[in-house]
Amino acid sequence: MAKVNDMVKIQENSNWDSKTGNEVWVEPLVNIFETEDEYSLNAFMPGVSRDNIKVKIKGGSLVLIGKIDHDDLMDKKYILKEIEIGNYYRKFNLSDSINMDKIQASFQNGILSISLPKTEKIKPKIIQIQ
Repeated sequence: MAKVNDMVKIQENSNWDSKTGNEVWVEPLVNIFETEDEYSLNAFMPGVSRDNIKVKIKGGSLVLIGKIDHDDLMDKKYILKEIEIGNYYRKFNLSDSINMDKIQASFQNGILSISLPKTEKIKPKIIQIQ
């Protein structure tokens, strides 16, 4: 079983400070798991529609962006506010163990699922016994 570091070299913290007046970015929570053929990443992005999600591969990095239409949420007078209101952003620098040309993504029920196929060179090779 590979460690997360085998798939993701560096995970950058990309939250913006809301006190500066800049747009608030929230890191979506993720689960990453591995099978023999691929790594899978599930990012939890409640409140985002499929049309407002972008998944980019840029310079060996996987970038996840989710925009929430939250104008009606910002105008409320909160008594208790535990859930951060903002757009989602998370960036992962991928290792060379990922076949970048075959990455796929789907979105259902607030969960962005990304399939990150392994390159052939790191897949286990089974030797047939003669």
